Amino acid sequence: MSYTVLIPARLSSTRLPGKPLADIAGLPMVVRVAQRAAQAGAARCVVAGDDESIVAACARHGVQAILTRKDHPSGSDRLAEACEQLGLSGDDVVVNVQGDEPLIDPALIDAVARLLPARPEASMGTAAHPIHSLADYRNPNVVKVVCDAQGLASYFSRAPIPFSRDHGDEEWWHTAAPRAGHTGFTPLRHIGIYSYKAGFLRAFPQLAPAPTEAMEQLEQLRALWHGHRIAVHLTPQAPGAGVDTPEDLERVRAIFAG
Repeated sequence: MSYTVLIPARLSSTRLPGKPLADIAGLPMVVRVAQRAAQAGAARCVVAGDDESIVAACARHGVQAILTRKDHPSGSDRLAEACEQLGLSGDDVVVNVQGDEPLIDPALIDAVARLLPARPEASMGTAAHPIHSLADYRNPNVVKVVCDAQGLASYFSRAPIPFSRDHGDEEWWHTAAPRAGHTGFTPLRHIGIYSYKAGFLRAFPQLAPAPTEAMEQLEQLRALWHGHRIAVHLTPQAPGAGVDTPEDLERVRAIFAG
């Protein structure tokens, strides 16, 4: 199948200013992300930046990039503008790869892209992996997803879901919670990668924000609120480390140096 990878890149970042241009083993981080994404089966990979410096850095390293407006409230709005600039048709499949994932697995990108042709009832695709740590299950920075029997998302939350009514979470985790490879339910961590049809992506910013989205600060809840379905690809392993803080950046630099 043919699809396009779009990588939103915003220069300002509260925790790590200038993040897309942060050096990782001699290359800007956004270029590292694009190089990884280019190893997937996409027809093309395009960075959607909000600053000329991002576009120029990509051009120096042979990465296609376009300049988008600075005032977009979300990455989805930025990608909607990118779809317009690139002239993508409504049925074209787009995969949103975050600009701070220099270790993204190309196979994961392909798998999320292939969800939409296989699941025509879904407006979006995404991914998740089993949670293996009680600390991660409790951590509000780790987004959880619960799926139905068809592999479609029922809900996303920062809370530990599902929650066992009849046990405390520690008791349930150590004695009753199923694990990957076992029969039954496994707690799942959401991975922030998405696929869409370009037509849906262009329409998404026009949907009214959802109350659940505002409470959880999770934009994908807007799609569920308005009745759209999200197909979930389950992968056995966690993705490579992303970069949100200076400490994250140093860990990733060490991996590339090794």
